[in-house]
Amino acid sequence: MEIQHFGYHHPLVFIQARTVASKTALCLVCEKPVVGCSYGCNQCQFYLHKGCAKLELAPKIQHSFHPKHPLTLLSKSPYFGFGICNFYRKKFGGFIYNCNDCSFDLHINCALLQSSIAANFPNSLHPHLLLFIQNHNNEVKSHCSGCQKPISGPIYHCSDCTYPYFNLHKECAELPLEINYPYDRRHPLTLLPQPPTYPQKCSCYLCRIQWKGFVYSCSLCNFDLSLDDFLFSSPTITVASHEHPWMLVSRKMSFVCDFCGTDGDHTPYFCATCHLLVHKNCISLPRHIMITRHRHTISLSHSLRQNQVKDWMCKICYEEVDIRYGNYRCPTSRCHYIAHVCCTTNKAIWDGTIMPEGYDERSEEMVDEPWNLITDVVEQIRIGKLMVASEIKHSYHDHNLRLTFSGKTKDDDSHCEQCKFFIQKDCAELPKEMPHPFHKHLFTLSNSHNEYGCQCCDACGRVHQGFKYRCYKRNCDFSFDIQCMLFSDTLKHPSHEHSLFLVHNNEGTSCSACFRNLQSRDVAYRCMKRCDFSLDVGCASLPLTGWYKYDRHALTLTFSDDSEPSQFYCDLCEKEREPNRWFYYCADCDNSLHLNCAIGDLPYLKLGNKLEQYCGHKHPFTVVKNIWNCPPCKVCGEVCHGQALECKVSEYNFTVHWNCSLSLFEAFE
Repeated sequence: MEIQHFGYHHPLVFIQARTVASKTALCLVCEKPVVGCSYGCNQCQFYLHKGCAKLELAPKIQHSFHPKHPLTLLSKSPYFGFGICNFYRKKFGGFIYNCNDCSFDLHINCALLQSSIAANFPNSLHPHLLLFIQNHNNEVKSHCSGCQKPISGPIYHCSDCTYPYFNLHKECAELPLEINYPYDRRHPLTLLPQPPTYPQKCSCYLCRIQWKGFVYSCSLCNFDLSLDDFLFSSPTITVASHEHPWMLVSRKMSFVCDFCGTDGDHTPYFCATCHLLVHKNCISLPRHIMITRHRHTISLSHSLRQNQVKDWMCKICYEEVDIRYGNYRCPTSRCHYIAHVCCTTNKAIWDGTIMPEGYDERSEEMVDEPWNLITDVVEQIRIGKLMVASEIKHSYHDHNLRLTFSGKTKDDDSHCEQCKFFIQKDCAELPKEMPHPFHKHLFTLSNSHNEYGCQCCDACGRVHQGFKYRCYKRNCDFSFDIQCMLFSDTLKHPSHEHSLFLVHNNEGTSCSACFRNLQSRDVAYRCMKRCDFSLDVGCASLPLTGWYKYDRHALTLTFSDDSEPSQFYCDLCEKEREPNRWFYYCADCDNSLHLNCAIGDLPYLKLGNKLEQYCGHKHPFTVVKNIWNCPPCKVCGEVCHGQALECKVSEYNFTVHWNCSLSLFEAFE
């Protein structure tokens, strides 16, 4: 019932099926979901499949993927705590085989693969020796260098190419080197590794899209045919998402795609029954999908009647939906969710999840699912007509928590009578898993920290301690603090007269509060009434009130200043304020403060908390609130008026600003 595994520092307990604490737990050996019986620790969220825990792995191996040197088995990669498999080409945190001389990592699953030398592969397509792998079990997540589609089934692999990586489907590696194409019979087409006349752009007869894979080409006619269109250019195609066959119209013609509503200028597919002209890429659009921006399944529709919905605004880009063309909408009664096809299938919005026919989640609410609760009720009391939990067992604390209504803590808090642990009632009832419009994957509640004891929120960018919601999808690793997790896709902020809407693509815009240029990957709230007003999440989440130790009133977050230019100064640090930047202000006492001077650089770190080994310093730092007679910062020499980090060890005994802490190495040198 208990084993000692070389990859973990304490014994692992045998765990029965369905008793793993996290629904999204992954085996630390193979990095696959834990199902059935396993060995592990629920508290540490360390799990191994029963078979993986007893897997006999050689401490050193010689592998064909890296024939130069032997590979050594390690419990984790020596590089930044995670590895990037040189065959799998994805980040992972499980066991690896490693070559320290070449900085080469090989995932366990990949190390167990068997390969053979591929003979007679044409040198015109690739100059190196290829390995044939019959059963790679879909471990390779890269794309085929020939057709640019995800790798699946038997593959050909080049171990000499590290970047760009070279893998081929078996079918692509065995394509004929010359073909006669029915739509251009003048010359045969030759298979080449890339378009000879347009290295970055395919002059394909059927598509006009950017292309970097194999191509069938005729240099005499300046005619190129992408491999994708050669493989999928049958005159008639049947797909599961549409009940009728699609016929290829092999003509240059201008049209508007009846599914996505965008223009096309070449060879559409036609449904004679529905009278639809559709892009080639749109004929395979799934009928039912799920996105985190909406709680129900949404369905593809191309025959929406005007009286079926009341609001024609796309709930993703907030522009008008032309109902003459396809869209995704919610089939649930009384739910008027609708969105453009292109907005819905954007990679930042949709994770590729396709819902089966007949699936109906309308009666399901995630927070009501038993597996999604984070607490167990131990004792209840009656308050009026309501039954309220007076004592609970929280999954992330060892002792029972009791509800308190008065005293030093805020009303309706749960506290531990055996240690200094308090949690608000709303936070104690947070679901274990929940979606969020900021991100396309599901988030899981976590109380784990990095080696410093704190973490940075990927939404607002602030450092925080305590619980967080984290995405455990491979190669994603997004995490949000609780405050940002409670944001929705709409925001009414006192800085602007109109409602603001969450938008994912913000490249070319800037935040109207801090004037930071927003990147394409940033999410932000924008006004859709042509006001040119945007707020990044950090500014949108600023508290509306702050405090100044020499003012008995609360300071109010203020968005404009009509004072004389000579009054643009901070009353705490006595430095100049920029006239168009937000600030905190007390109208009664005429006190004005910079944002950071009022709330500090670390508003979500508790005073007195310790950060272990931060920035390589061997002693812990304590989060402190500086006062006027505090020592100056070790790095910049100025007094910090907000929170700072303090080392109290006698031979050091120094204070450093948070913004200067990353320069500690230079300071000690």
